[in-house]
Amino acid sequence: MNASSSLPKKSLGQHWLRDATVLAAMCDAAEVDAKDTVLEIGPGLGTLTELLTKRAKAVVAVEFDQSLAQALPGSVEADNLSTVQQDILKFDLTTLPPKYKIVANIPYYLTSNLIRVMSESMNPPALATLLVQKEVAMRVAATPGDMSLLSVSAQFYWEVSIGREVPAELFTPPPKVDSQILILKWRTKPAFPGTDIQLFFQVVKAGFSARRKTLLNSLSGGLRLEKPVVQDLLETAGIAPGLRPQALSLDQWHALYKVYHERLQP
Repeated sequence: MNASSSLPKKSLGQHWLRDATVLAAMCDAAEVDAKDTVLEIGPGLGTLTELLTKRAKAVVAVEFDQSLAQALPGSVEADNLSTVQQDILKFDLTTLPPKYKIVANIPYYLTSNLIRVMSESMNPPALATLLVQKEVAMRVAATPGDMSLLSVSAQFYWEVSIGREVPAELFTPPPKVDSQILILKWRTKPAFPGTDIQLFFQVVKAGFSARRKTLLNSLSGGLRLEKPVVQDLLETAGIAPGLRPQALSLDQWHALYKVYHERLQP
């Protein structure tokens, strides 16, 4: 690998992590063993890749940076490693075997889009361990009072938990904020069987369309309904109209969706 290809590119949000204990913690959190196929996103210089090839049956490393993708096979010499030079958001997850896992130190800007792509795939991973910005990890794993569209979306599809915190100084170059391991375990049974997913998220997105307003106001504007109609929907679902969207639990969003579906959908 030449020197220029090993320098992190700011435009791609690259920060190299070499700390062996953190790399091992990421693999441990994903429960990687000899029967697993693992997708690594943004392998960079291959420090995590090397560890994964020693633990997993097969590793597919998808790297957007062409120079890094070309250099990886020379940096990590392993018979069970396949390298793909591509944008992960365009990568076909259905080419991977069922119940594959994802282990990745990803650029901060990628998190929400990656979770969306994984969630909507016909072949989602059984388990994903993502090293992300601490604030983003906390948002994904939020509880009622601090919920967001991102946390509702993630928790609808995944069992979400938080792993170890990773200080910024362990990266090269150090990012401006600390990171955290985010663990996403695919729900083998849907949280709410029989839900019209498109309609459910139509309601949730309407609720978060004006985050600082009460649900009465945000849903009225987002769903284009008169306030008395929205108030009746909320009260029937057992939700106080004066609450703000971040206060609702996943169960409460589903209760509201059910009432909306029954009352107003043909």
